[in-house]
Formats: sequence, C-alpha cells, structure tokens
Amino acid sequence: MADDSTPPSAQLAAVTLSDDASVLKAEFSDRVLIRSIISRPDGGSGLAGQKIRIGGWVKTGRKADKDAFAFLELNDGSCASNLQVIVKADKYDLGQLVQTGTCLSVDGVLKLPPDGKKQKVELDVDKVIHVGPVDPAKYPLPKTRLTLEFLRDHVHLRSRTNTISAVTRIRNALAFATHSFFHKHGFLYVQTPIITTSDCEGAGEMFQVTTLFSEAEKLEKDLIENPPPSEADIEAAKLIIKERGDDVAQLKSAKASKQEIGAAVAELKKAKDNVLKMEERSKLKPGIPQKDGKVDYTQDFFARQAFLTVSGQLQVESYACALSSVYTFGPTFRAENSHTSRHLAEFWMVEPEIAFAELEDDMNCAEAYVKFLCQWLLDDCGEDMQFMADKIDKTCIDRLTMVAKTPFKRITYTEAVDLLIDAVKKGKKFENHVEWGIDLASEHERYLTEVLFQKPVIVYNYPKGIKAFYMRLNDDLKTVAAMDVLVPKVGELIGGSQREERYDVIMSRIEEMGLPAEPYEWYLDLRRFGTVKHCGFGLGFERMVLFATGIDNIRDVIPFPRYPGRADL
Repeated sequence: MADDSTPPSAQLAAVTLSDDASVLKAEFSDRVLIRSIISRPDGGSGLAGQKIRIGGWVKTGRKADKDAFAFLELNDGSCASNLQVIVKADKYDLGQLVQTGTCLSVDGVLKLPPDGKKQKVELDVDKVIHVGPVDPAKYPLPKTRLTLEFLRDHVHLRSRTNTISAVTRIRNALAFATHSFFHKHGFLYVQTPIITTSDCEGAGEMFQVTTLFSEAEKLEKDLIENPPPSEADIEAAKLIIKERGDDVAQLKSAKASKQEIGAAVAELKKAKDNVLKMEERSKLKPGIPQKDGKVDYTQDFFARQAFLTVSGQLQVESYACALSSVYTFGPTFRAENSHTSRHLAEFWMVEPEIAFAELEDDMNCAEAYVKFLCQWLLDDCGEDMQFMADKIDKTCIDRLTMVAKTPFKRITYTEAVDLLIDAVKKGKKFENHVEWGIDLASEHERYLTEVLFQKPVIVYNYPKGIKAFYMRLNDDLKTVAAMDVLVPKVGELIGGSQREERYDVIMSRIEEMGLPAEPYEWYLDLRRFGTVKHCGFGLGFERMVLFATGIDNIRDVIPFPRYPGRADL
C-alpha cells in the first residue's frame, strides 16, 4: 500500500495495477472501474476468468457475424482507454446497444482476445443490467470527429468526448496537485468571498451584484395589480381612526367593562396601523430607487454596491497578516468584453500569499509551484498527456518535461524591453510597439520564452504606471516589485508582486491612481496595525491547463465557459 504522501490516484494504482488476479470494485458503486482493468501493467490480461460488473457509455459499436453478436467500445470516464465488450444477440437487442452514446451496465467474464488483437483483455457479457438508449437521429455527438468549436454548442454533453474528458482529468490532477503543493509547504487554504465591495485591480471591469432590478420589476408588477392608495383613500382611513377613537372615549365615559374597552382600543390600533401602511405604500414609485439624482444603493441587498470578485488577493492578505502562509483557489470574474482565445468572463485563480517574504521569495515559490504541477502531470497523467500529444499538441509532454527540469531565466523588465528593442533592430516584426513603459503583449512574452531563451522566464521590476496600487514601490520610484512568470505556449502564466506594506506609500499610490480610499479602509488597517513585508501571486488556472494540454482556446479547458454572449446552463 502506498504511504500517506502518495496521491489517491496513485494509491489506487498501487492496489489495482498489480499483477495479481484480483480486481477491486469502485468504493461507492457496484461495479469495477475500467481503469482498474486496462491500466494494469499487463493491460488486464492477468484478470482473465474474473466475473465483474462494469458500466459506461458506448464510444463505438458494430454488429458482427450476421448480427449474432456486437463489439462495443465502452468508456466510463475513469481513463482515456476503452474496454471492448462483446454482447450476443440473445442477451439484448443489439440495435440499441451499438449506438454511440448509449449507457450500459453489464455483468460478464473477462477473457483473453484472439492473438494479434490490440486489446489485452475483453469482456464477454452474461447479462445486461441497464440500458440508457440513444436515438441516433437526435443524438448531437456522432462518432465522427467533432471540432471543439462545435462542442461549445453542446456544453452539457461535450464531456463524453475523448478530448474534453482527458482535459477534465488533467484539470482535476492540477487542482489536486495545487492543494498538495501548498499543504506540503505549510500553507493554509482560505476561502475568500466571491461577492466583494472592492476592486482589486482598479480597472472597474466588474460584474455588479444587485437585487435592485428584480425588486423594481416586482414592485412595478405589484403596483399595477394593487394600485397605491389615493389621498382620498388615506383621508377616509383617517376618519375611521377618529371614529374608533370616539368609540373608545364613549366606552370609557360609560364605564364599560375592561374587555369591551380593550376590544375597542385594539380596533383603534388596527386603524392607525392601516393608515401607516397606506401612507408608506402611497410613497412607493416604480423604477430604481434614487437619492440626490443617483442610484440609492442603501436600498440594495447589501446596502452598498457589490460585485463579483476579480481576485481573492486583497482578502487573503488579511489572513497572511495573521497566519503567515495562506492561499485561495476559486472562481474570479471580469466583465471585459473580449472575444479572444485567452479570455473568459469566469475563470479560476490560485493565489498564495506569504508573510515575512520579499520579491525573490515570491519568484522562488512561483517557480517551485509550476515545476511541481508539471512533474505531477508527468507522473500521474501519462495516458491523458499521451492522448494530448497524439491528438492535440505533439510537443506538450516535452514542454512539461522541459519546464519541470529547467531553471527559469530571471530578467528585469528593463532588460526584457532592451532585448525586444534589439530584436526589432535585427528585423523582428511585432504587431505591438516596444518601448519602456508599455505592458508587454502576449507576442512579446512568447518571443522571450519561446525564441530568445527557449525556457520559462520571470520578468520583474515593472514600471509603476502599468501595475496595481498595492505593489511595493522600488527605491528608484519608477518601478514596483512585480514579477510575471512567462512560459511557452501561453506567455504570462503567473503575475505577482511584493505588496506595499508602508502605510504612507500605499496611501499616496491610491491617491495617485485616483482610487477612492473608503472601500480600502480595511485593507489599509493591515498597514496601520502590525504591518509586515509580504508577497504573493496569482496563477490563472485555465492558462495552466492550456499550457499543459496544448489546446488553443481557453473556452475548451473549463467545464462550463462563460464569455460575452454565452452563459449556457
């Protein structure tokens, strides 16, 4: 049995991929995972004679021997490979079973195939337990080759394809590796809020969270169905108050019983409450509530403006300033109307934060983390990575190996710009102009890492004018202690910095960038009370999957992509 430091997938492999003639059932399902059969070193041949139950979806199927039996390629998502299943005509209607997409659960006996066959083992079916049929005329994913663009129109079914299922397993491995890396190095996982009132980047490209529109629609409908009371209605209600008051006075003068007087007082109170409600309702007006000509956010759900977060960094900093080494890993959002292959409206970020640390520590952590992820995939996702190399990008495994084994090159931003200018002088043409003070474009980043150095590059000490207010100002007063990790294929993979811990400096940076101080008062408290040097970075998780798989469009490496005009499911 593997020790506790071994990943669960590898622990499973240590048990089920041995050469003994036994096979384990899935822990929470009455079946055997296909992976535990065909991913053994012997390809499953050592299990011949075992009676098992499996379940999965038909990738391809065909009838044979004058429809006497059918060959089915079955996949349950546990691995990239399929298990060949043989079903005789007397077991079930073969016409239903051979359709691509059909779901099957069957009992059978594993047996060795005839000599010369590619597979090492196949299943001879004794009994068909379950069939989830498919109408081939309506099923949108035929067994023919489908483009990734086409699959985006069938996002709820695309995980059944070989490519997307492989991407999903790779993505899962990277997520598990992320938690493993930070756990190994003593970081605490902190869940930062998805709804925030501060803009981390200061760019303003945020999705607003509000109930004002839905409440306004609800109110408008209510006012149409139940019009507010008129002044005459309110005056009539006030007359009822006077009448009820007179009734109470008369009962008291007549020395009526306490019970009678109490009942009359209750009626008076009811009449007064009714007038208050009518007056309140008469003030209601359709539309968004306003105050002094502006939207009145005090009437909103959170009593102030709120947004979907663009980063968990600011919030996780507050935990770093108490618990030292922390990280957050969750969804982030940008309301940027971009249709490029590198942008999503919803994406995931890994954001560690380290107290008592400076920029060099930040670069060391980022480099170690990326290397760890690459080595994890090489060790734990060999089959899926080989699929990617065969079908998507033949260089992807070599790229992972290079990054895992090669020290990253480190250069300043100024050095990077000088190198790019020199390349232009030598005849290199860039679409984007190169000069000191610009934000490097993707083509510049990829030139540095793919052409000039042919390995990952960390660029640091960027001009303060193109970086966020929270990055530490360097002594030259022109640059900040920021760094970006550039890798082949995607360019920038990580962006990070040493944070500005000096209260007076960060206040001047906020003023210099024209940001309001009020939303950041809590953030400034971290500088007022027990300030500490600290640093951190953000890794775009989908970009890491792009880098690993070689897939070109970021919309194809997240389960449910959101981008301008599309938010399916």
